[in-house]
Amino acid sequence: MKTNLARVLGFAVLIITCVVVCPGVEASDDVAARLADMPRPWKEPVRRPNFAEVSATLRFWSEKRPDKFSFETRGKTKEGLPIFLARITDSSVRDDDKQVALITATHSGAERSGTTSIMCFAEWLLGNSREAVETRRKQVVLLMPVVNPWGYETVESNANSQGIDPYSGQRGKAWDLATLTLKEPAKSPEIAALQSVFDEFKPDVQWDMHGVPLRWNGNQVVESCGTAYSNYSLRPWDWRITEAMIAEARKAGYGIDRGEADTQRLFFGPDMSPLADRLWLGRPFFYTAMYGYARYHTLLGTCEVGYEESGLARLRGLMRIGNRVWDGEKIAGYPVNVMKSLVGQWVMATGCNAAERRRSHVELWQRQGTFTMGVLYPQTDCRVGLALALTAKGAKLMNAEPKNFVANLAALPGYNATAIRAFLEAGPETKIYFETPDRAPEDRPLDVPLAIRLRIPYRNPKLCDLRLNGQLLAASASDGFERWHGDGYTQVQINIPAEKARRSDLLVVTCAYAPDVRREYGWRAPAEVQKQLK
Repeated sequence: MKTNLARVLGFAVLIITCVVVCPGVEASDDVAARLADMPRPWKEPVRRPNFAEVSATLRFWSEKRPDKFSFETRGKTKEGLPIFLARITDSSVRDDDKQVALITATHSGAERSGTTSIMCFAEWLLGNSREAVETRRKQVVLLMPVVNPWGYETVESNANSQGIDPYSGQRGKAWDLATLTLKEPAKSPEIAALQSVFDEFKPDVQWDMHGVPLRWNGNQVVESCGTAYSNYSLRPWDWRITEAMIAEARKAGYGIDRGEADTQRLFFGPDMSPLADRLWLGRPFFYTAMYGYARYHTLLGTCEVGYEESGLARLRGLMRIGNRVWDGEKIAGYPVNVMKSLVGQWVMATGCNAAERRRSHVELWQRQGTFTMGVLYPQTDCRVGLALALTAKGAKLMNAEPKNFVANLAALPGYNATAIRAFLEAGPETKIYFETPDRAPEDRPLDVPLAIRLRIPYRNPKLCDLRLNGQLLAASASDGFERWHGDGYTQVQINIPAEKARRSDLLVVTCAYAPDVRREYGWRAPAEVQKQLK
């Protein structure tokens, strides 16, 4: 009896074991079999250069290629580690007509692939490809591959030893935004070093490279371009820049995330907390890179880098933008020269070369918030009227009533008030619309060249009458007007040299044109409806 019972119990245990264990064993074996073809890159040695290798490579390049490469120490961490700035350009070509691009890795720090992508980019830029040679001839490229050497080398931290993150600047808390100064520069020498580079070179563009710590081979991140997930204010102002960079990564075989665009979400805003679950996760903050924008109108953006080849492809795409003529423009360079706008008309930085344009856009950017800009309104086909007050005296001359505005100009030297009045009276507009400036107008004169850009929505209109302050304008790249077709418009640019700007409190542009095609409001109600209405 006991023997039979034991046999029965043993058989039951066998059944239970098969039911409970066998499926798990089978599943485990199945997974193992299927994973057999999966590579295991994390089992291979990781290639992670230390700070000494980066430093030695910078020295090596400076010794081997002094005609193209140099580097210096821009600051030191509290622990005495150097914060390097490298410079790549063709020293046989004058710098005054070159764009200035600054490429940084503010989170290196822990995100070492930002650093390694910059080093790969430097190797490409020092090479002999047609595009690398062109970039060296047309740009000064500044590189800060390790902004936070203490975090990079010691504890794998994005913050420095004082707990300050050079990238975010404690989400603006490290800054006095009213004066754009660091509150405690001794606690953030990394940010101070970057700030000093902005102040000296006033770069046209700055791009910040992020990534992964490279803890193991295959350590990855979702690669993105243009925007920071945490801060939707940290981005280029033109999505076409980001798309051009993404296109280069795609050619190299890499997919790039577009943040809120790929997740199909709108941005957060005031009073929108109840909708937070339906909005993009980023919020607007002041990060360190935005110092360059706020002070010098520097174009900025970021990249997350998983593989250096992808980061390199995107940086090549960025350099290409600086080498070529931007859509709608006449000269090559980054699109950084629009200083102020009102209903489609622009105040532009200008100059005979890149250095002069940079001086113009730095000064205009810092002053534009004090300008009063007005347009003839409602806008009317075949006509553009624009007024720009540069000083407090000029602002007092602005008046919404066209007759009063002309009366204010009548006694001023240099203005043909009669011609301005004739232009205003020839059209149907009812007022001059202008917006109050964000800051109080200044009394001091402007001392840089500037331009006023009109965009006429026809390919080849006849300019019947184009005047500045009532005086007819002649064609000139320095003191007069230029015209070209670009971005769907005829671009008409009135160039005003520094000596004329210095004498001007108020600039008045009037333009009458004859379109090259006839456009009409085209919709008509169906004939049956028109008949019914009769």
